[in-house]
Amino acid sequence: MGKKSFFSLIFSLLLILSCTVFSAEAVFKPGKYLGSYEGYGGPVKVEVTTSKDKIESVVIVEHKESKGISDHAIESLPKEIVANQSVAVDYVAGASKSSKAIIEATKEALKFSGVSIAAISKPVAKKAVENVILDKEAEVVVVGAGGAGLAAGVSAYENGAKSVIILEKMPIIGGNTVRAGGAYNAVNPKKQKAQGIEDSIDKHFTQTYEGGNKVANQKLVRTLVENAMDGVDWLEGLGMKWNEKIGSVVGSMWPRTNQATDPLGTGYINTLEKAFLQHGGKIYTNTKVTGIINKNGRVTGVTAVGADGKEVEFVGKKGIILASGGYAANSEMVREFLSDGVYTKDKLPAGIENTNHPGATGEVIKMALDAGADVIDMKHIQLLPMPADRFGPTINVENVIFVNKDGNRYVREDGRRDEISLATFAQKDGQYYMINDSKIIPPDRKTTSAEDLDELIRKNTVVEAATLEELAKKINVPAAALTATVKKFNESVDKKSDEFGRDIWENKIDKGPFYATLRFPALHHTMGGVKINENAEVIGKDGKAVPGLFAAGEVTGGIHGANRLGGNAIADIIVFGRIAGKNAANAK
Repeated sequence: MGKKSFFSLIFSLLLILSCTVFSAEAVFKPGKYLGSYEGYGGPVKVEVTTSKDKIESVVIVEHKESKGISDHAIESLPKEIVANQSVAVDYVAGASKSSKAIIEATKEALKFSGVSIAAISKPVAKKAVENVILDKEAEVVVVGAGGAGLAAGVSAYENGAKSVIILEKMPIIGGNTVRAGGAYNAVNPKKQKAQGIEDSIDKHFTQTYEGGNKVANQKLVRTLVENAMDGVDWLEGLGMKWNEKIGSVVGSMWPRTNQATDPLGTGYINTLEKAFLQHGGKIYTNTKVTGIINKNGRVTGVTAVGADGKEVEFVGKKGIILASGGYAANSEMVREFLSDGVYTKDKLPAGIENTNHPGATGEVIKMALDAGADVIDMKHIQLLPMPADRFGPTINVENVIFVNKDGNRYVREDGRRDEISLATFAQKDGQYYMINDSKIIPPDRKTTSAEDLDELIRKNTVVEAATLEELAKKINVPAAALTATVKKFNESVDKKSDEFGRDIWENKIDKGPFYATLRFPALHHTMGGVKINENAEVIGKDGKAVPGLFAAGEVTGGIHGANRLGGNAIADIIVFGRIAGKNAANAK
């Protein structure tokens, strides 16, 4: 090849390379563009403004994402896209559906600007999250900013603590509480009497203890049921709002469920966070606890990795409270401890969904073991007979039936969660439909968990039909079987008895429109955890309280036994969170 030909080739290659580079440059048609993508609660709509060479702004103009869960994604992702001039930003942990919707809606909008997707998808360098740690010492340090941790923090201040720090490994607070159904079991004589419901503390105790196969620590169960109503009043005093009607959620065994007015568990977290911050409390997110410090037989602090990746030692002069939640999002840990409980490894389908936030991975339980704590009931887990995104029109059971894909009832709807889940595994596809009618739909068409029913219908999470025959056709269930099942159920309502032994009855299913929600069991709650006593003190392997260490919420074991009643979890985190805060604040 001659010298001239060689340089011609080089020139051609450089020209191709330069064109390639140029084609990846972000060149926009200036203007404002709209994009939309389906999020958790409905379409997320954004407006993107561009100049000829950059993204000027990303504004979320409409969304129905869950407050408290999606807040961080809604606030931060548009700014990150603009700052990096790229849609290749990371999802916000715990809000993946909302994150994806924001990013994809932005990409959809930018298509109209004429820019190439490659040009706006440049890799974004990871950077430390800003979260400057100003305080490393407090009278009380709490691990976990879910419902139990926040309740403990508020209670500590109310009982004399001068300073409290809460450490949260996730970028947002709330844990599993914020995504819960909002149900809180407590004997509420005033409201129950108005509805003709007979109940008692002893009945709640018996159903909780027997509902857990008589495995639980009776002192802990008694502490739970005797203090649950005081927790309802305490939350109300902090500004929490409750629905007037008492109901019964799946697996609650009795109508004693106090239902939060705000969507899902947002009311609990918003109320407790506000109270905690008003007391002057500090919350550090993106701060993962890595160890528990035990000096000379007393727990004095924890080590944690902050947002900048550096290890920090936090000192709790009076006490450390573990409120980090369970481990249902850690399938390996779940299977590690399964043995001869209600669910064994062969009874737990591989790849089963879980309802938990991604941070519920249980490592703090193992740290507690290393620090001298004992654990209890680790072989006991619970499945919820529905995944987290399929609450449907109601989470109550008094006005619904469960039918399999053959259109038949197969289990008592007010039974224990383990009974319902195991019975469901035996049905076609391991799935069922919850069926109800329009009598329970309020005028504002909000679900029991305060979600928008029409949005759920639009997403096909809930199916609506004018008649049972039409409903059967829409969900591909034999119409004759479904109508016969409903007719027989309505006859049972008159008699207040059926072949399944159902105890909770209210209305017939006889007024259209009718509704169906597909459901199936999902891994939900881990009953095992750190061993505590009724003072929320952590118990060591020697059977004695570990000085300086307290725990509350799903990180603990011994309260629910082999099966937890639906609606008892939030009662648990509030009751024992308050006890842990009080005793840590007054520890010597």
